[in-house]
Amino acid sequence: MSRDTALPATLRVFERGWLSSNNVLFFDDRASATIVDTGYATQAGQTVALVESALHGRRLARIVNTHLHSDHCGGNAALKRRFGAQILIPPGMAAAVAAWDEDELTFAATGQVCDPFAFDALLAPGGRVRLGGGDWEIIAAPGHDPHSVMLWSEADRILISADVLWQHGFGAIFPEIEGASGFAEQRAMLDKIAELQPRLVIPGHGAPFTDVREALARAHARLDALAESPARNARHVARVLIKFHLLQVRSIARNALVEHLSGARYFRLIHERYFAEQSFEAMIARALQELAATRAAEVVDDVVRNID
Repeated sequence: MSRDTALPATLRVFERGWLSSNNVLFFDDRASATIVDTGYATQAGQTVALVESALHGRRLARIVNTHLHSDHCGGNAALKRRFGAQILIPPGMAAAVAAWDEDELTFAATGQVCDPFAFDALLAPGGRVRLGGGDWEIIAAPGHDPHSVMLWSEADRILISADVLWQHGFGAIFPEIEGASGFAEQRAMLDKIAELQPRLVIPGHGAPFTDVREALARAHARLDALAESPARNARHVARVLIKFHLLQVRSIARNALVEHLSGARYFRLIHERYFAEQSFEAMIARALQELAATRAAEVVDDVVRNID
């Protein structure tokens, strides 16, 4: 590992696939540790095993979530059961978690799952959280998700960016599907990252990277294209959510997939707001064609299969 990409000895990154977010494990002291983000529910057993193997006798004292999309908090419940860790979340979804409103939390809205959990404390943007023996600033990071936060270590110039910035893109801009603003907020967050000038970014998906200026340029170009055509953004969100489901199930009959998606509010919103001139089935058919064109999926004998 080069000097630029070197991580502090108190920090480990578990790079996961696209079904589960990366997990960032901090060794707070000789006795305790904290994990940032916990992956998807169907991979919770793997998450527990990864964490357990890395603790080396420490206890997992805290779970910190950058935001509450299912691929970032799906392991909360399992880790809580195994280790009794406290759970810290950004404040925006606190009421929804307390009531366990799966639509407000977007699990039902996106056709995804998450085992119920409760929170113990809030991550207040503008405040700080002690991780791995250092102070990390909590930065409000709307855009991909209006309630997301990033974590910034000024001392080490490391940014945990969640889904605000990846090496080759960023998370889908979901607020726009709801009729809320998301593009402007995402642009402001890219500008914020440029202002911080991190030496290393730990994204929510993909490997940590140091080519931050190039990643920001790619992200701006992508954002410009999506903002220019809200319908293009809607198609992108649909493809992302379909691909996510395929990562989970691997293969599914086309009719069963359409039935599953028709029960997810985001797909109904996308159809009603952007593509009402065509049938729901036709909208999904085009999304599958686009996924097949990029070799992300295939349809054979009316069975939809994931392609890794």
